[in-house]
Amino acid sequence: MTRLDSRPEPKTDVRAGYRGDIEGLRAVAVVLVLLSHAGLDFLPGGFVGVDVFFVISGFLITGLLVEELERTGRISLRGFYARRAKRLLPAAGLVLGTSLLLTLFFLPKTRWADTGWDVVASGLYAMNWRLAEQAVDYLAVGDAPSILQHFWSLAVEEQFYLVWPLLLILVGWPGRRRRRATKVDTPGGTGVSRRRWFLLTLALIGVPSFAWSIYLTSSDPSRAYFVTTTRMWELALGGGLALLGFRLSRLPRPVAAGLGWAGLVVIAVAAVWITPSMAFPGYLAVLPTLGAAAVIAAGTAGRTGPELLLGLRPVRAIGALSYSLYLWHWPLLVAAEARFGELSVGAGLAVVLLCALPAWATYHYLENPVRRSKRLAFYPVRALRLGLFFTAVPVLAGLLFQFTVWPPPRQVPVTDTIPWAGASSGSSVSVWSGPPGAAILGDNPRTSREGVQADMVDVIVPDPLAAKDDLPDVYPQKCFSEGTRTEIVTCVYGDRGADFTVAVVGDSHAGNWIPALQAVATERKWRLVTYLKQSCPFLDLEISVLSRTQPACAEWNRNVRTELTGIARPDLLLTSGAFYVPVRGDALLNGTEGYHATVEAMRRTWTAMTDAGIRTVVLRDTPHLNVRVAECVSANRTRLTTCAAPRDLAVTASAGPAQAEAVGGLPQVRLVDLTDAICPADRCAPVIGGVLVYRDSSHLTASYARSLTPRLGAALDTLLD
Repeated sequence: MTRLDSRPEPKTDVRAGYRGDIEGLRAVAVVLVLLSHAGLDFLPGGFVGVDVFFVISGFLITGLLVEELERTGRISLRGFYARRAKRLLPAAGLVLGTSLLLTLFFLPKTRWADTGWDVVASGLYAMNWRLAEQAVDYLAVGDAPSILQHFWSLAVEEQFYLVWPLLLILVGWPGRRRRRATKVDTPGGTGVSRRRWFLLTLALIGVPSFAWSIYLTSSDPSRAYFVTTTRMWELALGGGLALLGFRLSRLPRPVAAGLGWAGLVVIAVAAVWITPSMAFPGYLAVLPTLGAAAVIAAGTAGRTGPELLLGLRPVRAIGALSYSLYLWHWPLLVAAEARFGELSVGAGLAVVLLCALPAWATYHYLENPVRRSKRLAFYPVRALRLGLFFTAVPVLAGLLFQFTVWPPPRQVPVTDTIPWAGASSGSSVSVWSGPPGAAILGDNPRTSREGVQADMVDVIVPDPLAAKDDLPDVYPQKCFSEGTRTEIVTCVYGDRGADFTVAVVGDSHAGNWIPALQAVATERKWRLVTYLKQSCPFLDLEISVLSRTQPACAEWNRNVRTELTGIARPDLLLTSGAFYVPVRGDALLNGTEGYHATVEAMRRTWTAMTDAGIRTVVLRDTPHLNVRVAECVSANRTRLTTCAAPRDLAVTASAGPAQAEAVGGLPQVRLVDLTDAICPADRCAPVIGGVLVYRDSSHLTASYARSLTPRLGAALDTLLD
C-alpha cells in the first residue's frame, strides 16, 4: 500500500498516510505503460505513465522524509535506505536473474553480450545512462531493444533516492541547530520555515532541470529521453506537492474534485495524443506530470474526486502490484518476440496479462514478506545487507554471463582461406585474402547458385556473434559528423599525396563502400576523402528521421556542397545513401509524393556538382532486408535459407529505384549498380562464398564489402575511361 508513515491521518488531508487515490493512480500509470508496450495503436503515448510514476515517487519520498525530519528533528539515512532496499531490491534482483535465464533460452546469441552488461548496469541502477549512450551510438540504431530497457526509469528514481535525503539533511541542518538552541519548534514556526528552504531547494533543482530538458530534447532527443538531468524536475514537482500539502488540504472540496478529474483527463489526452516520434520529454512532459500533480493535489475531494474511480478495490489492487507488473512485463514481451517473431496486438496483450502471474507471486511471496518483516524493521543493517545481496548476486551473474556463458567468438584468421571458385575477369585477387565472398559468383551473379543457396556453411566470416564489430575503418576512426553537429569531419585514405582525389559523400550507406574503396584507391594511387554524416544523405532536401525533422542534416549538406565546389574540389565524387522521408514545411511527404520529391532532390544535388565540373558517380544503395541478418544466422546456422529475404521487397525498400530514376535523366551522372553481387538470387542470401553479407538489415559487413573490390574497381575503371 502507498504509505507516507504508519500513523493514520484524516483522509481529507493530501498528506494522508494511506492514499487510495494514489494507489489507483499507480494503476493508471502502469496500465498505460503495459498497453502501450503491448502495441495498442490508440495509446501511442502510454509511456507517459513513467512520468506519472516520477511525480508520485517525488511526492511520497519527500513527504516521508520531511515528516520524519519534523517529527524527530533528524533523518535516519540508514533507516531510509533500509526501507528502500526492502521495498525495491528483492523483486528487482529476482527479475534481473530471471532475465538472464530468458536470454539464455530465448534470445539469439548476438544479444547475450549486451544483456550481460545490461544486467550489471541495471543492478547498479545506471541503466538510463547506458541507454543514453546507446541512443546516440549510430551502430546501436536498429538493434533489438534490451530485455532490461525498462530499468532506465528505475535507475532515475534510485538516483533521486540516493541524493535527495542528503540534500534535505544539508538544507535542514541550520533549522536543526536553531531548534536545539531554542528547544522549541512551534507549529507553523521552524517547520514552515524549513519547508520554505526545501521548496527553494526543489526549485533550484527543478527549474534548471526543466530548462535543460527543453533544450536537450530539441537538440538531442535520443539522449534527453533517458538521462537523469532531464527528469529531475518531474520528481521535484512531486516533492513540491508534498511540501505544500498543508496548504493544498485547504482547497474547497468542489475545487479539489474538479482539479483531480481534470488531471485524469490530461493524463489520458497525453497517452492518446503524444507519439514516440515526438520529441520527449521537453515541453510535452508537462501534460502527464501536471495531470498527475493535479490528481495528487485533489486529496481533499474524497469520493467526489478521482478517488471515486481510483479508490475502487480492483484498481487499488493493480496499483499495489504496479511495481512487480512493471518489472515483469518487458522481459516477457522481449522473450516472446525473440521466440515467436513480431507480436500481434493480441499476442502482446496476452503476454501482458500473463505477466500478472509472476507479478502477483513476487508481490505476495517476496515483496510483502521482506517489506513487513519485523526483524528487518528492527535491524536496518540487516535490511541493507539483504539489499546488497539482491544487488550483488545479479551483478556478479551478469559478469559471469558475460565472460563465461558468452565466450568471444572464434574469428577465422585471414590465412584460413577458402579456395576461390573464381573471380571476375581482369580483377586482382590480392585485395581480399579471406573467403571468396562475392568472388564466388563469377561474371554473371544472377545465374550463379554456388555459395548462395546452401543451408549450412562450415565457416562464416565474420562470425555472426562478432558481426556488429566487422566495420569499415570510418567507424573506429570517428569519421562521421554525429548527431546535431554540422561541421565537416573528413578522413583520408589511399595515397594521401596523390594528385587524383576522390570524395565519398553521404550517410552510413555511403560508408558501406569504404572497405572496397580503400583497396581500389590504394591500387590506383588515389587520394580518398570521406564526407559522412549519420542518417543524412547528400541531398539538397529537408528530411525526417523517425518523423523528426533534421535541420542539422540540411546545414551539413550546405557546408559540404560549399567545400566540394571550393578549394577542396575533388576529381571524382562518389555518393550513396538510404531513402528518407522528405519534409516540406511542416508536412512529411510520404508515398509517391515523397518518392518524387527525393528523385528531384537527387537530380538537383548531382546537377550542381556536375555544373561545378565535378565528375559524379552514384553507388546504388544496398538492398534493405526485413531481417536482422547476423542475429538470424546466429540462431539458424544449419538453416541459413530461413534468413533469406525476398529480393524484390529488399530492393524496393532501398533508395536504389529512386537513384536509378534520377540518374536516368542526367547524362553527366553515372550509376554503379552492384545489387546482383549483393543479392544474386530471388531471395537475398545471408551468406555468400563463406562471408556474412549484412551485419544488420541494411549495412554490409566490412568483409563482404572488401570481397566486392574487384567488381567495384572494374566498374569505376569503365566509367573513368
